[in-house]
Amino acid sequence: MPLQLQPNLAEPGQRYFRDFTPGDDFYEALIDTHRDLSDEQSQLLNAKLILLLANQVGDISALKQALAIAREGV
Repeated sequence: MPLQLQPNLAEPGQRYFRDFTPGDDFYEALIDTHRDLSDEQSQLLNAKLILLLANQVGDISALKQALAIAREGV
């Protein structure tokens, strides 16, 4: 199954007037989560978040594909 690369964020029960609004909501929550953390704490938070979301996805091939795409151009 190919990795989902188009916007795919939503919150059940919410109606959005623009396709990018759920992404903006997530980004705001992510920034708020990092607020007042040291660089070390922020890196630890990111590592925990990556592992939690990887477990939620569960598909190793999709995760490997995501890793490869994320590494492109870095």
